[in-house]
Amino acid sequence: MDAGGNGSARGVGYLMKYLHPGFVDVDHPAFGAPARASFGEKSENSPRPTLLLHCCCAPCAAGAVERLVNVFELTFYYYNPNITEKEEYLKRFHELERLGEHFSVPVIDGGDGEDFFEAVEGSENEPEGGKRCKVCFEMRLKKTAELAREYDYFATTLTLSPLKNARLINEIGERAGEAAGSEYLKTDFKKRGGVLRSKALSEELELYRQDYCGCVFSKRRL
Repeated sequence: MDAGGNGSARGVGYLMKYLHPGFVDVDHPAFGAPARASFGEKSENSPRPTLLLHCCCAPCAAGAVERLVNVFELTFYYYNPNITEKEEYLKRFHELERLGEHFSVPVIDGGDGEDFFEAVEGSENEPEGGKRCKVCFEMRLKKTAELAREYDYFATTLTLSPLKNARLINEIGERAGEAAGSEYLKTDFKKRGGVLRSKALSEELELYRQDYCGCVFSKRRL
């Protein structure tokens, strides 16, 4: 697989595919007609916009990376304080590193950061997708938005999961970007076969695919 990206015609093709009319979730002004034209005029040596992609895990990143890597100077950002079990945290991080190496994408480890248990206190027994998950999304995207001041855009792979509310995640991302002074890119990576591509590429690269979100509360429900 050609994992490189250099602003070539193939890269512009990927941008146009990403802008398919059916993929209505990506509605950032940067993806209007003027932006398409400017991308098309870039030479191989011209800089591409930078994108900090918050990654919850390698399989979800696998469902998004091919849409982005030839359009943006992409960086994976692994910030997931909800994964409090060290072995699991490191396993997922190392798998993301492997995916990054395959596509020549650098990976940043955001570390443990905030205290997840303190942040979700009182909502331990909430159902998946409830208040606890909203707080978790806010924690991760707030930190990502702050780091994204150094980039043109930021986005998250959280929208790939069919079990997560992409509309809610995008609303949180937009608010985080406004508060931090960075630009959030709205997505719904599950659309247009994103989940199927995630599974296929994960199998091809033999990536570890976990069967729970990451926090101990979701693990208890297995």
